[in-house]
Amino acid sequence: MSAAADSPGAGRYIGRGLPRPGARRLLAGRGRYTDDVVLPRMLHAAFLRSPYAHARLGAIDVSAAAAMPGVHRVLTGADFEPLCTPWVGTLSHFKGMRSAPQRPLPTDKVVWAGQPVVMVIAETRAQAEDALEVIEVAFEELDAVVDLDAARAPESPVIDAGAPDNVLFRTRIEAGSTADAFAGAEIVSVDLRFGRHTAVTMEPRAVLADFDPSEARLTVHQSTQTPYQFQDLYARHFGLSEARVRVIAPDVGGSFGMKLHLYHEDMAVVGASLLLKRPVKFTADRMEAFASDIHARDHRVRARLAVGPDGTLRAIEVDDVTGVGPFSAYPRTSAVEGNQVVRLIGAPYRLTDYRADLTVVAQNKVQMSQYRAVGHPIACAVTERLVDLAADRLGLDPFEIRRRNYVTDDMYPHTTPSGYRFEKLSLATCLEKLHALMDYPALRAEQAALRAKGIHRGIGIATYVEITNPTPAFYGVGGAYISAQDGCVLKLTPAGEVSCAISITEQGQGSEAIIGQIVAEGLGVDRDHVRVLTGDTETTPSGGATWACRGAGIGGETALQASRKLKARILEIAAAILQAEPATLDIRDDAVTDADGAPRMTLREVANLAYYRSDLLPPDVSPALTVAHHFAPRGYPFAFTNGIHGSLVEVDVETGFVTILKHWVVEDCGRVINPLLVDEQIRGGVVQGLGAAFFEECRYGETGQLLNGSMSDYLVPMACEMPDIVIAHVETPTLDTELGAKGCGEAGTAASSGAALNAVNDALRPLGAGISQLPMTPERILRALDVI
Repeated sequence: MSAAADSPGAGRYIGRGLPRPGARRLLAGRGRYTDDVVLPRMLHAAFLRSPYAHARLGAIDVSAAAAMPGVHRVLTGADFEPLCTPWVGTLSHFKGMRSAPQRPLPTDKVVWAGQPVVMVIAETRAQAEDALEVIEVAFEELDAVVDLDAARAPESPVIDAGAPDNVLFRTRIEAGSTADAFAGAEIVSVDLRFGRHTAVTMEPRAVLADFDPSEARLTVHQSTQTPYQFQDLYARHFGLSEARVRVIAPDVGGSFGMKLHLYHEDMAVVGASLLLKRPVKFTADRMEAFASDIHARDHRVRARLAVGPDGTLRAIEVDDVTGVGPFSAYPRTSAVEGNQVVRLIGAPYRLTDYRADLTVVAQNKVQMSQYRAVGHPIACAVTERLVDLAADRLGLDPFEIRRRNYVTDDMYPHTTPSGYRFEKLSLATCLEKLHALMDYPALRAEQAALRAKGIHRGIGIATYVEITNPTPAFYGVGGAYISAQDGCVLKLTPAGEVSCAISITEQGQGSEAIIGQIVAEGLGVDRDHVRVLTGDTETTPSGGATWACRGAGIGGETALQASRKLKARILEIAAAILQAEPATLDIRDDAVTDADGAPRMTLREVANLAYYRSDLLPPDVSPALTVAHHFAPRGYPFAFTNGIHGSLVEVDVETGFVTILKHWVVEDCGRVINPLLVDEQIRGGVVQGLGAAFFEECRYGETGQLLNGSMSDYLVPMACEMPDIVIAHVETPTLDTELGAKGCGEAGTAASSGAALNAVNDALRPLGAGISQLPMTPERILRALDVI
C-alpha cells in the first residue's frame, strides 16, 4: 500500500528542475535572462520497525500517516516490488549454500526485531518520525528461533518457509586421518562460546540518494567502504546504467567491515528517490544501529586436539556452529566468517591431520557477517586455548610447546591441511621477540610471588595468522562483483603538484596518508605537494576499495607503480628539453636533477613546458603528464601476515572483575610503510579485541528481543580500561609486490581476545577453575569459581 501527498519543493535556485512558466530574471553579470527553476529539496526518511522477531504481516494502514504535516510519501514492501529485483546472499563456491531472497521492505513477514517494515518520507526527520506513530500494522506473532542449538532441532520453527530447515550452509574440511592420529594420544578439548557484538562506529550508517530523471542519473552519497561495489548493486537491482550511477563515499567515521554490506534501508532510500524524483536521506540513530547494523562472532565451537607425549601436536577436530540471522548478508555472504574460522584453526602449526565441520544456521536475530578480522579471533582463540591446555597436560611452558610445533622456516611455501598456502611467515622469530619484550621469566617470577599473597595474575599468549591482500579467489570466484584490483591515476598539474586519484577509501585508518607517502617517495616530491582523492566512482578509477587489510598491500602497490610510470614520463620530457638521457636524470625535492643531485629544472617548469609549449618537444616525445595503473596480486590467493600477542591480567576472585594490566604485540605485516599508523592501527585493533573478550555482547531474550540495544546497556572498552600496549615488528615482505606490504588493520583484533582468554584461565588454574565463554564477564568468572 502507498499514499502520496506530494508538493513541489520550495526554494528558487538556478539548477535542474522544472521551469516556472513566465518567470524570468536577469542573471547577475551575465547580461541575459533565464527562466527561474525549482531545485528539489531534500527529503528525509524514517522507518517503522518490527517489534517482533518473527511475525506474519497483515493489513497495513498508512492513511493517517500520509495526511500528517510534511509527509510526501509512505511506502511499504509492495511499492518496491516492480522497482527493485530481490537479492540473495550466496556465492557459488560455497556449494549448497542457500538463503531467502531479500527486498527493501518485507511483503509477507518479518524475521527480526528491528526489521524496517514501513518507510515514511517527509520534509524533516522529525515529521517522518511523528508519522510513524500513527501507522497501524497487523502482526501475527510466530515462534522465534534464537538459540544456536535450537535452530538445528528437528522441531524448530523454520524461518524460510520454502526451506526444509534452518541450515543455510554446511561444509566439511578433511585432511589425513584424525582417527589414526587420536589413537593413543593425549587429548584435550574445548567447548567455547563467543558472544555476538557489533561495530559501534563513531559515524552511523548514512545514505543520501538523488535521482535526476532528466538524465536518468543516480547520485548516492553513502557512508561506505566500497563505493564501486554499491555502484554495481544499485545499477543491477534498479535496472539503471552503471555509467549513470555515481556513489560518493567521503571520509568515513569508522566502519570495521560493518559498512561493506547492503542494507534494506539503503535500497529503500534509493528506491524512494527513484519514485519521488527527489533527494532522500536516511541516517541511522544509535538505537537503530544496534537493531540493524550487522553483528559478528556468534559461534559455538567444540574442538579437540591430539598431542604426543613429547608435546608434538598430531591432529585437530573441530565442529563450529554459527548463527547468522534470518538470511545471509549480501553480497559477501554470512558464510565467510565461519569458513575462515575452520580454515584458520591450527594454521601456525605443523599439522597434517585435520577435520572441521561448519554449520551456518538462520536465527531471528540481526544479520551477522564480516567484521574486523573476519573469523580470525575465533580461530585463534580455539587453537591457542587447545595448545595451552596441551602444555598444561604435559607440564610444558606455553612458549616451549609453540616452539616445538610451529611451521619452520625451511617448510615454506607451506600449505595447511585446510588448503591455505603461506608464502613465508616468521612465527619463531615473533615468538622469541615477544618472550624478550615481555621479560617473560620475570613475569612468571612476579606471578608466583603474588600468588603466595593471594593476588591472582595470569599470563596468556596467542599466535595468529591473518589473511590479507585477497585476490579474486576470495569473492570473484564465487560470482560476486567485488574487485580484487585497485586503480590509480596520477597527474602532474601545471603548477608542478601531483594529483592522485585512487580506488581505495578512507575510514580513519590513514589510507590517504599512506598513498600520499608512497607517491611522494616514488616520485621524489614533497608529501605536501601530493593531493590524494578517494571515494568517488565518478572521479577515481574502478577498484576494490578498502577491506581485508588490502589498502596498503594492493592500493599501495598500485600507487607505487603509477608513480614509477609518471616519473618516467617526467624524466623523458625533461631529458628532451635538457638534451640529456633520461637515465642520467632523477627527481629530488620537486626538481629534476642530475644523477648526483644537482637541480636542473623544477617540476613546475617541466609541467609548464609540457602543457603550454609542447611545440618545443621533439615529435616523438609525448607531452602527456597523466598516467594510470591497475594492479591485482597474482602469485598467491592471499598474503598471510602473522604475529603473537601477550596479555597480563589480574582477577579479583571475590568480585569477578578483571584488570587488564598490560598487552604486548609482535606482528609481521611485511614492509612497514608508516610505523606510526601501523602501531595505532594495532592498538585500536587490540582494544576492539579486548572489548570482545571482556565487555561487548549483543544479548537476546527468548523471544528474539535485543536486550541491550543502547550505549547505556552495551559495554565498550573506554580509556580507563585500556592497558599499556607495547608493539614490536618483524618484517617479512611479500615477494608478490615490489612494495612488499601485506596488511596490519586486523592484527590487533585477531589474537587479543585469545591471549586474554589464556591469561584469565592461567590466573584461575590454581583455583581449579576455567572459563570458556566470551565475553568473560564478572558473573561468568564467579560462576566458573562456583561462587554464584
